[in-house]
This record gives sequence, C-alpha cells and structure tokens, in this order.
Amino acid sequence: MSANSADTGSQVEVVLVKAGRTKIRYGARLLGDDGVRIAVRAPWAGAGVRDFGFVRFEPGDVFTEYYWRDRWYSVKEVRAASGALKGWYCDITRPAVRSGAEVVVEDLDLDLWRSADGAEVLRLDEDEFAESGLAGRDPHAAAAAVAALDELEALARKEGFDSLLA
Repeated sequence: MSANSADTGSQVEVVLVKAGRTKIRYGARLLGDDGVRIAVRAPWAGAGVRDFGFVRFEPGDVFTEYYWRDRWYSVKEVRAASGALKGWYCDITRPAVRSGAEVVVEDLDLDLWRSADGAEVLRLDEDEFAESGLAGRDPHAAAAAVAALDELEALARKEGFDSLLA
C-alpha cells in the first residue's frame, strides 16, 4: 500500500516485534510512503533516559525513521530537542509491512550506530543475534540480516546515509 498526498502528515503506529511479541508500539507522523520506503517522525518513545554509553536517548529527542519493504533494515536519524544531530541508529529487521495505519517491523537483534560526525560506527548486539537461534531456525533470514548489517556498516564508514535517505 503506498500513501497518497492525503495520507502524508497522518498518524501511524509503528509496531516493533521481537521473537513473536510486540516489543514497543508508538505513534508517529507519516512523512511519506512511495510504496517501497516509508518515512515517519516520532518523539523518543522510551520511558525516561536510555544511556547506551555512546549516545543517550531522552525525552525531547526526535527520530526520523525510514523503513523499507524490500530491505532488511531501518534507519533512524536521531536529533536532540535542540535540533542538533546525535547520529543514526539502525535496526536490522525483516522488511517492513504497512497495513492501514500500522507499520510493522520484526527486530532481528542486530543494530548499528553512526555518530553525527561519522567518527564512531558501532556494530551492536551481535551476541544477542547469535543467541537468538535465528541461524538454525531460518538460515535465509539470518544470512539476510548479516548482509544488511554489512551493507549499513559499509555505507556508514564510506559516505554516511545521505544518499540512502534522500
């Protein structure tokens, strides 16, 4: 389902599923949907501050999130309440599904962080991914997830995400 101009600006719910259960659900404003890529904007949906050591997500932060129907990842541009760019947080997921006012993505544990200045590119949660057992249950999905992480890391280290998100 692609959005038409009347849909842009409408509210959608982003649903992040992990291991068959809803991990988080939050409201977002639809910025665009061209049938392949869905873009939304939402405030930080977590409770309070989440300090990862390399970045802090906190109330007032704004996430511009990009989901693809044909790619195994999502990219989230993270800005502080002041508008200052903090960086990009990327989730490795199955391709997104939009059904009406819901955007559903299945988290596959792997993540990537790129700082605003590009100096820091971190592969995250590879241990959780290995422990998830996905490689045994669904080797195709596991291979696609690892390939997606490799693709994002290469982009992050070479040119950043500007061309991907344009």
